[in-house]
Amino acid sequence: MERTKENKMGVMPVNKLLVTMSLPIVISMLIQAMYNLVDSVFVAQINPDALTAVGMAFPMQSLMIAFQTGLGVGMNALVSRYLGQKKPYEAGLAATHALILTALNYVLFLIVGLTAIPAFFSIQTHSEIIAGYGVEYLSIVCCGSLGLFFQIYGERILQATGKTLLSMVSQILGAVINIVLDPVFIFGVDFLGIPAMGVTGAAIATVTGQIIAAAVGFLLHHFHNKELRLVFRKFRLNLGTIKTIYAVGIPSIIMSALVSVLTFGMNIILKAYEPAAATVFGVYFKLQSFVYMPVFGMNNGIVPIIAYNYGAGKPKRITDTLKLGVICSVVIMIIGLLLFQLIPAQLLGMFAPTDDMIRLGETALRIFSVSFVFAGVSIVLSSGFQALGNGFYSMIVFIVRLIVPTLPFACLFGIIGGVDCIWWSLPVSDLLGLIVAILLMRRIYKNVISKMYDKQDKSSAQVQQA
Repeated sequence: MERTKENKMGVMPVNKLLVTMSLPIVISMLIQAMYNLVDSVFVAQINPDALTAVGMAFPMQSLMIAFQTGLGVGMNALVSRYLGQKKPYEAGLAATHALILTALNYVLFLIVGLTAIPAFFSIQTHSEIIAGYGVEYLSIVCCGSLGLFFQIYGERILQATGKTLLSMVSQILGAVINIVLDPVFIFGVDFLGIPAMGVTGAAIATVTGQIIAAAVGFLLHHFHNKELRLVFRKFRLNLGTIKTIYAVGIPSIIMSALVSVLTFGMNIILKAYEPAAATVFGVYFKLQSFVYMPVFGMNNGIVPIIAYNYGAGKPKRITDTLKLGVICSVVIMIIGLLLFQLIPAQLLGMFAPTDDMIRLGETALRIFSVSFVFAGVSIVLSSGFQALGNGFYSMIVFIVRLIVPTLPFACLFGIIGGVDCIWWSLPVSDLLGLIVAILLMRRIYKNVISKMYDKQDKSSAQVQQA
């Protein structure tokens, strides 16, 4: 019975497997997106400056997530490959190395939280009020990010062995706790003696939810993840293992960090135009997470499936997984496109918008959503690159999508047509990213997957001759 569970990524029908692996992650990431949205909705009730400040904090929060999810991608690819090769001890060593690297990630951002936050906001805004709110919020989030880093680690170590339902439990619990505590800490509860703490309360609610989710994730791993055990006895750091993890992880970190660079750069560009423009851009990133999170959640299921079958030498399951992932991604993105095109005012209405926000935001949401389908396909193909051990290709696609030429186009379009024209920089870049992703997938199919088919055909022929 235990063996069947261990091998489900290699034997279960791909359609069922992708649903089994991805659906719990998709649900948990949607809950995650909802709590990010609710966080901003509550903060918007304080005043527009507080909402703008929390939006400007997003690049740093995204950078923290980038460091840890990149590490998680590298760990999962290596762990799943070892499990596919029937090497559980080596898989445990890889997971233990990732645990130590997680602790180092926290130390890095603790230092950032103690030293760099005021400068981070002074670059993005001329308003002392917005900067004050931002420093108040982000200092707590960075210094308390221990929960964030270990929460993501706990989720990924469960996902690596196909325990996606358990990873969903920890993530949903953290999100629900955050949602419940947000209004309590932001606005206060008199009969409980809890004062109104504003943006500080929002930060405390976020950190509290993450710490509890991290604890639950580790407990679930300890009691239910029997096929992957951490190795502490006579453990020694192995630079080769770290290098292997980051061979896939660093490109993923860079890719995710590009989101931080994009939002940080756009905030700098937009501050030269209307004050509400940066607020609209921040709100867009909260709303678009409901569209992108299901695709990212599906990718978290795709990576271990492809990595496992890569290690097991099963090319058809790799191609079937990629094809199904692309189809599901396109469907999700079309739904998001329709929502952003048809009801942009209603979506913006959740954030107590000013008239300027509505005016700018309706146009922005409609233009931004043009890029959804392009981005969705690129993201799925990039997950294939990562799982096959070629994270560099994923990095190339994301660089094209999010930096070259997005920010230069934003500057150029702003000069040509003002702030409304700036929004077109994202769809143009996502289209270019899709073209690059398709070309690179054709290359990796020829150099990697087709050779696996050839090897499989030769083995079958030898068996038949015998």
